[in-house]
This record gives sequence, C-alpha cells and structure tokens, in this order.
Amino acid sequence: MRIYLVGGAVRDKLLHRPVHERDWVVVGADERQMLERGFKPVGRDFPVFLHPDTGDEYALARTERKSGHGYGGFSVNTASSITLEEDLLRRDLTINAIAESSDGRLIDPYGGRQDLQARILRHVSPAFAEDPLRILRVARFAARYHHLGFTVAPETAALMRRMVEAGEVEYLVAERIWKEVSRALTEPDPDIFIRVLRECGALAVLLPELEQLFGVPQPPVYHPEIDTGEHVLMALRTAPAELPVRFAVLLHDLGKGLTPEEVLPSHHGHESAGVPLVRAVCERWRTPKEMTALAIGVCAYHLHCHRAFELHPQTIMKMMRSLDALRRPERFENFLRACEADARGRQGLEHRDYPQTHFLRAAREAAAAVTADTLIAQGYEGAKLGRALDRARIGAIAKVKEAYRA
Repeated sequence: MRIYLVGGAVRDKLLHRPVHERDWVVVGADERQMLERGFKPVGRDFPVFLHPDTGDEYALARTERKSGHGYGGFSVNTASSITLEEDLLRRDLTINAIAESSDGRLIDPYGGRQDLQARILRHVSPAFAEDPLRILRVARFAARYHHLGFTVAPETAALMRRMVEAGEVEYLVAERIWKEVSRALTEPDPDIFIRVLRECGALAVLLPELEQLFGVPQPPVYHPEIDTGEHVLMALRTAPAELPVRFAVLLHDLGKGLTPEEVLPSHHGHESAGVPLVRAVCERWRTPKEMTALAIGVCAYHLHCHRAFELHPQTIMKMMRSLDALRRPERFENFLRACEADARGRQGLEHRDYPQTHFLRAAREAAAAVTADTLIAQGYEGAKLGRALDRARIGAIAKVKEAYRA
C-alpha cells in the first residue's frame, strides 16, 4: 500500500496558497484492507474512505470508462493493480494531476508544474470530454486564478466547445450545476466564470436567460457601457464576495432580455418582467429558498432602491413588507448590497457614492422600532391594530426621510 497527497493540496502548495483540504490516493490496496485499518467508507460512486483520526479523504486509485451521458455515466475500476499514473491520467487539469509522496517527492507525469509556471489551465487527456461537469470546473478555476494570470489553454477551450456542441452539458443535473455555480460565484473574479462558459457556448445551455442579455443595449446616459450583459458582469465584479448577494446580482436584470426591439434601449417594466425568469432559474437549479427570495426581491425592487429618495414613505413600507425586511434584516442588508453593486457596476461609476443604502437602512430601523405594544395599550386590536401599526411605521419612515432632506 502506497499513499500519495493529490489534487488541490499539491497544486495550492506549489502556488504558495493556503491549503484547506487534503485528499489522498491509495495505490496497491483494496477495500478490505482499508476497512481493516479502520478507515470509514463514504464513497457512493467509487470507494472513498475517511481516515479514522484526521477525517481526510482517501480514495483507492482508479480508472474510469464512459458508460453513459453526463457526470454519473461512468464505470469505475479500483483494482489494486491500478498505478498512480493511471489514476492521475483520469483527472481534469494537469495542475490537478500532480501527486506528492510521503517523503515530499513530486510525481508529475503530465506537465502540471510546467503549466503552473506558465499559468495555463490545460486538460490532462482526451478523457476530459467524458465528463461535462469539467467545463464548469475549468470556468471556476479560471475565476479563482485569473488574478494570478491563469488562462484556459486554446486546445482545452476548443475541446470544451466540442463537448457543448455534442450536447453533453444538457445531461448535467441541477445539484451538480448549482454546486459549481455557487462555488464559482464566491471566487475572486466571478465574472470570468461567466465569460469562460459563454466562450465555449455552455452559458447558452445552462443559463440562456443571461446569455440573452449580451448585445442588448441600455440608455448610455445611465449605462455608459451600453451592453446589458457587460453591465451584469461589471456589477458581479463589484459585488461583495457573498453568495446570496452575487447570485441576486447575476439575475437582477434578466427582464431586459424580454424588452421588444422597437423600444430599445429603454427597458420600462423590466423588473416585474424579470421575476418569472428569476423564479424559473431558481426552480431549475433548486436553489435554497432564502437565496431565491433575495434574488426575486432584488429583481423586483432594485429600481425602487435606486430611487429611494423619490419614493413616498408608503411605497418604501410596501417594498419592505414584500422583502420581509422587518423580520429578516439580513435579507434586507443583502438586498441593499446587491442594489449598490448594480448601481456601481457601470463604466466609470465603480466608485460612486450610494447614499440610498444608508437612508433605507435607517428607514428599516425606524420602522422596526415601532411595535404593537403602545397601540394595544391604546385599545387597538385585530385588523385595526394592523392598520394602525402600518400607519405608525410609515410615519417613522417619513421622519427619517425628512431628516435626510434637511
């Protein structure tokens, strides 16, 4: 039995980046031997074990053969005769196909260290084409390492395009797509993830509602960058690295893809038009409920946020009710962050001041401070209590607005 450190831990160590997880491959052993040594089996598709002390993942060296479509269409061979080089050959990128022995020796049969130095994301072998999930993984690594100068190798980009044209991406299941998307959106350059998917044609399959936005013009007076798709990527790049915020930003302008050509570049009503599209994407990817609620809220009310100083207190209160802002302050805070990213995701306006955030935050706090206790003491109950509470909160918002005017 020989054990090697593999994958991301070796890659990030060579890049002088923090190593958070360690994965190991075991050569020359079988499942019985692993169990005898106290390892706990956890692999569903192939034998993976948890170390009894460290909890690290140990996988038996394996080869894979395509037996169907999509991510799961493989037959796996984990015979003890499988070599380390055979195991590394099945991996996605050369930079992920480097192993380290217990004495610190690097085993790099496919040029991973050279590609790390050249800042290239290159597939290991033609077997890359057997797993469409690797398209998303390459795009995610591009988003992670773009700031270090990494680019996708031309031959890998070409292979990814051929995979999309062959229809392989259509077999990916929602859970796998969302797992990659959710991880990619928190990388340093999430817009690069979208660009790589778009360049190979995968975005049109996975998120056609967003693909539709590229080439759609906006009024230059508000959007100097003009192109709606480019605006979304600029806003995504501006947004804080929090998944709920970035996901909402990604989908906030989908309604602009439905604007009739004859009224362009105006997009009146795109907020309400986009809500069904946002809902459809969230259902398709089975996103968490709270993330879905935020994305829908940002789509529906981002212009309200931009025009906050022009809104009547009643309208602000209505927006807050729809966002459930009083009971869910974190959702409202994420709403404000997403709207601010939208406002700053425009050419030349990346660092503009956005006082609407401070105003609406103060308005929410003032409304939340109004409770039913005083009104109950005054004799209000039932529906009358609800209306009186609403009026009192609107009054509190009005006072905040007056203070900001002053």
